[in-house]
Amino acid sequence: MMIALNVVLSPLFRIEGMAPMSSVMNVIAAVLMGPVYGTIMAVSSGILRMTLLGIPPLALTGAVFGAFLAGVSYRLTKKVWVAVFGEIIGTGFLGSLLSYPVMVWFTGSEQGMYWFFYTPRFLGGALSGSFIGFFILIKLKKMPIFRRFQALFGGALRDAL
Repeated sequence: MMIALNVVLSPLFRIEGMAPMSSVMNVIAAVLMGPVYGTIMAVSSGILRMTLLGIPPLALTGAVFGAFLAGVSYRLTKKVWVAVFGEIIGTGFLGSLLSYPVMVWFTGSEQGMYWFFYTPRFLGGALSGSFIGFFILIKLKKMPIFRRFQALFGGALRDAL
């Protein structure tokens, strides 16, 4: 279900060069499912978006590191704001920096690109999406079904976000 939501919502709520819905889904998946399933969700969603929507490999480089760091951060601290921070670092910085060599390989040219070329867009999408995900999680934590699914995946949402 998380993969489907990510694939369907990402193009609907997209700002050119940014995909804030991927960050929303990464933060929710990190808290709900943890780092392994969250990363699998991000990889699967990225591959589907590349295949179905014609998005370049940025769909993978942007989301995967954020999903993994958000999941690990949440698993270690059980604090949602730390998962938000992990998503921002993973997508906004690591994902954007690793997008440069991938896109040079993909396009066959580095003309007009440099290492921090994608950072402003990735950071903007990660900041806005992560904070939206944080506020959605505030509402979700009140729902018993969310807590049951989270327990199913081995997590527990503390009252203090």
